[in-house]
Amino acid sequence: MNKEYQPDWDQPMDRYPEPAVSSKPQVASNGVKQIVTIRLDVDMLEWFKAAGPGYQTRINQVLREHMDAQRSQGE
Repeated sequence: MNKEYQPDWDQPMDRYPEPAVSSKPQVASNGVKQIVTIRLDVDMLEWFKAAGPGYQTRINQVLREHMDAQRSQGE
């Protein structure tokens, strides 16, 4: 693990974040989170971070909305 890495999961989380795309609440079916390493384009990550704390939650929400949209197209 990168010695300079400082996790931000200890930052306070906005309990009522503004939705990124829709107003429909998005909740994981089991509520369990897993820590992963993911490589993202720098400009995209900076854009999410610029909106303030909770950027990982917003990225997760956008990915979930994309997953749900793909699933509904398959029905």
